[in-house]
Amino acid sequence: MIMDVNADLHIHSKYSMATSNKMDMPTIAREAAKKGVHLVGTGDCLHAGWMESIKKLPESDGIFSLDNTSFVLTVEVEDSKRVHHLLIIPSVSKAEELRERFADHSRDIDTNGRPAVRLSGTEIAEYARDAGALIGPCHAFTPWTAMYAYHNSLSDCYSDLSDYISFVELGLSADTSYADRISELHRLTFLTNSDAHSPWPNKLAREFNRFEMPEITFDNLESAILRKNGCKPVLNVGMFPEEGKYNESACIRCFKHYALPDCLAKKWRCRCGGRIKKGVHDRVNELADLAAPDHPDHRPRYLHLIPLAEIIAMAIGHSSPQTKAGQAAWNTLVKGPGSEIAVLVDGDLSGMGGVDVRIVNAIRAFRSGEVIIHPGGGGRYGTVELPAGAGGSNGVGAGVGAGAAGVAAARPAGAVADQRTLFDFE
Repeated sequence: MIMDVNADLHIHSKYSMATSNKMDMPTIAREAAKKGVHLVGTGDCLHAGWMESIKKLPESDGIFSLDNTSFVLTVEVEDSKRVHHLLIIPSVSKAEELRERFADHSRDIDTNGRPAVRLSGTEIAEYARDAGALIGPCHAFTPWTAMYAYHNSLSDCYSDLSDYISFVELGLSADTSYADRISELHRLTFLTNSDAHSPWPNKLAREFNRFEMPEITFDNLESAILRKNGCKPVLNVGMFPEEGKYNESACIRCFKHYALPDCLAKKWRCRCGGRIKKGVHDRVNELADLAAPDHPDHRPRYLHLIPLAEIIAMAIGHSSPQTKAGQAAWNTLVKGPGSEIAVLVDGDLSGMGGVDVRIVNAIRAFRSGEVIIHPGGGGRYGTVELPAGAGGSNGVGAGVGAGAAGVAAARPAGAVADQRTLFDFE
């Protein structure tokens, strides 16, 4: 029997830098269940303290369980060029083997859940292959710590190990329509993960994957990512890429956006004196060998969503998702289906009687892509509005992503902003 498994495979524990101290196993398990995520990457599994927490959980077939949530061993590592790589690891013994090998090349493996190792991408991929771990680049297009920030191709990063790479994590500033303009990526599975630094609903599984597999085991997850043995990805869910902090080229000081020719003419220096950071949109245009995305047959649908609490806040015109009215609406919506994802992705909107019609219309607007987006850039998130008649004040929804102070000047009158900046670095 085949089941749908919602998975967020890239998060961090309380042992990573700038993460919430609530990123512990019980809290993550509880919040994942509320969200509707069945499988979560542990993150940080090379950190001795975090591994001790993981080992306390019952394990079967490479999967650890706590209440109704399953965990698979994962870690993000930074290579000598600052490129970040996600490893999905089959067992504790293999994680400990990797830790021992990386320890000789890392100064912070004992203090940071996301260690920096003085190795190339090729060497890290070789170690992953030897351990039977899956590996791919994290948030592959972002301008600070991504593969395509420092390399022009998979082979530039992974050399003769590029054929071993099985996935690419798209990150918040890119989606399938961006990545499938690069033909070298067509063979790979695309992952959409949250990179969460805190466990709350606007962070954990803000991006997630849905796989088909008979049961949750490491082997079945591997098969789903490799698309074999009847297992496969069937849905990617994530933010609109324009919401990302680095979608368009913009100044990292004053956040003024620039077209690429202007960036080149100004030699990447803003009129305010700040540095202009190249956006993902421009970088994809540089890398793309296709004028339009060409989706291979195995590529699943990409659904653009934001967390339910933020949609509710937008719909009813509140400045924050953390209000009593917003929480009451969230509880009402989730009570029947049982989770946030069940409401946002799978819920029958025509059957949501008793729910504020503005919220239902807002969910419908996101499902159909009928929202208005003002792109982010330079380190500040983009903003999202609901169309007229779909909820919010005068039909205008919440500015998503940059925090109230950060977007107040940029958003239209009547729009309100949430708080998405805490513990975010992509």
